[in-house]
Amino acid sequence: MSTPPKDELEGTEQPFVSHLVELRDRLIRAVIAIGIAFGVLALYPGPSGLYDMLAAPLSAHLPGDAKLIATNVISPILVPLKITLMAAFMLALPIVLYQVWAFVAPGLYSHEKKLVLPLVVSSTVLFVAGVAFCYFLVIPGMAKFIQAFAPTSITAAPDIEQYFGFVLTLFFVFGIAFEVPIAVIVLARMGIVTIEQLQQWRGYFIVGAFIVAAVVTPPDVISQLALAIPMCILYEIGIIAARIFIKNTQAPEEQPASDKPAS
Repeated sequence: MSTPPKDELEGTEQPFVSHLVELRDRLIRAVIAIGIAFGVLALYPGPSGLYDMLAAPLSAHLPGDAKLIATNVISPILVPLKITLMAAFMLALPIVLYQVWAFVAPGLYSHEKKLVLPLVVSSTVLFVAGVAFCYFLVIPGMAKFIQAFAPTSITAAPDIEQYFGFVLTLFFVFGIAFEVPIAVIVLARMGIVTIEQLQQWRGYFIVGAFIVAAVVTPPDVISQLALAIPMCILYEIGIIAARIFIKNTQAPEEQPASDKPAS
């Protein structure tokens, strides 16, 4: 009587389910962190206060007594709540990123786990730096540029929903753009590219950065240069940081079997 062929997937159901359970738990923790941050911000400074802060860079450059307007009935309530949720996500970003890295960490070697905390901290700092750069420099400069070229017969009164969507897009674009050093470090550390290749591709990256800036930013020179130039600078910083990270997180020549990640 012949022996039935062995199922190659036998015994893999439980590990897969445990991974799904862990993913669910970490997503719940991230959502709870965002919810707590939302509650805190709802109490102080409140949705209205956050809206006023977000509108300040544009309101300061509107002519005369012009203000942002609401063309939708529920916009005066809905938009401040959306802004509060966005601010809550940024406030809880360190916990969210930590949950992501903690989910990936069990599959890494011990020397690779040394990257987790620095990458979580640096990712958070760079994303917030990108948003702050956009808020304090790009949006005011863009608003001033637009008003300088706008005809005097036009009274600017932007809709708050359109302004919120516009600002949210800019925040996301600049936050992601400022993550260039992290992307460079991860790619170099995983061995996908080498430091020498990154240096050789510098010219291509500069051209690509200006193309991306022209596509994702408004059609004004200030915002395009404000995105492309920092990306080029951060690319160089990423190369230097990748060289340091690779040097300090080298795998030991003889690694014990117990130190390797479970298959």
